[in-house]
Amino acid sequence: MSRWHKPEASDGILITDDPVPDGDLGAPAPTLAAARARIAAVQPTAYARTRNALDGAVTGLSPYITHGFITLPEVVAGVSARRTLDVQHKFIYELGWREFFHHVWHLQGEAIFESIHEGPLPEHVYAKELPADIRQGNTGVPVVDMAVRELYATGTLHNHARMWLASYVVHQRKVHWRAGADWLYAHLLDGDLASNHLSWQWVAGTGSSKPYVFNAENVARYAPPAWHSPGSVIDTSYESLDRIARGVDSPALTQRDIVDQRRIFEEPRLLSVPPDELGASAPESTTVAGRDVWLVHPWSLGELPVDLPAETVVIGLFLSDFHQVWPWNERRWRFVGTRMREITELCWIADSVSVRHALGGAKQVRSVSNPHLAPYLEQWAKCTSARPLFPAVDELHPSFSKWWARASRDLHTTADLLAYNAMLPQ
Repeated sequence: MSRWHKPEASDGILITDDPVPDGDLGAPAPTLAAARARIAAVQPTAYARTRNALDGAVTGLSPYITHGFITLPEVVAGVSARRTLDVQHKFIYELGWREFFHHVWHLQGEAIFESIHEGPLPEHVYAKELPADIRQGNTGVPVVDMAVRELYATGTLHNHARMWLASYVVHQRKVHWRAGADWLYAHLLDGDLASNHLSWQWVAGTGSSKPYVFNAENVARYAPPAWHSPGSVIDTSYESLDRIARGVDSPALTQRDIVDQRRIFEEPRLLSVPPDELGASAPESTTVAGRDVWLVHPWSLGELPVDLPAETVVIGLFLSDFHQVWPWNERRWRFVGTRMREITELCWIADSVSVRHALGGAKQVRSVSNPHLAPYLEQWAKCTSARPLFPAVDELHPSFSKWWARASRDLHTTADLLAYNAMLPQ
């Protein structure tokens, strides 16, 4: 996996699809109505023209897609109901990144959490912990500090800002990409392990042919004035920044980069269990004995299947095995938990052994598969697969451009794409 498609520095790979709500849409609300409203508000032409700008016409759909409120085919169907798009349209093209990342995750498994290949510098050069001033939004570099504060305040962050933040962490501060990726994932409403971690690798140069760097001029072009960083460590040429990333030169500390202890921004706490008010409890085997069960998990928060047998017990599940390794901040817990409680008031928080024991007496257990819960979910339940948008590509394609050529082959418009999708087994 030596090469990924590399857009221009101003173009931007998707670090998690299209993460930031349009300013007119407000903060993401954990409801299907809000998700559908955002689909209705998508402006493909404006998106293609302005998506790189922090105030551009981005969609705000990513938290809903990540957590299964809606699927990619539903997004395309909703947008195409107003206007059929070419499959090569920038909006459709960008939706492909999520499926590409999951394509790599499906075929590479846990290997995506290790460097795919060596980056600009040997692994031991990079620190394993994220420095306190970055966590506190107090580096003295406005674009970095604004990105951290936006992340903590909203749980969202524009794709371009994610790229800038990751590049600064890895190349300016020489922090290992995995430390940054784990931290960012925990605070994002739309955090997806494949999209997030593989994108950090792309920025780091361990999953791409060269490191991604940016400078103050790029920030000034795409961000509001408060983010501009003249006179800071990034206010230099791309050639200089590339040399810093490769360890040839060291970043020069400027007066603007000096931290101000009065401006420390507190990092939200991370939790490995949901807040008490979400009402999750330990499993009770008597609740499901002899009954049909449908498991709802944090990545399957859409409508319930229409074919559920009568008297099916619907259970919301938080698997502690996962959350002990991957904790979330309270904002994300509430976003997920609120929607889960809207689906069912019966929510469990338990480890895999307890869940398996509790479900052992059920008549039948069904759910939707998701790689975040592999391999646990398939041990307990008969799982349906989330419907993909593009045709499956069985052979590993580490290059997005090669995967895209294969996945979009013979598909010309979104009508073709949706017609193919409709033929897939339910």
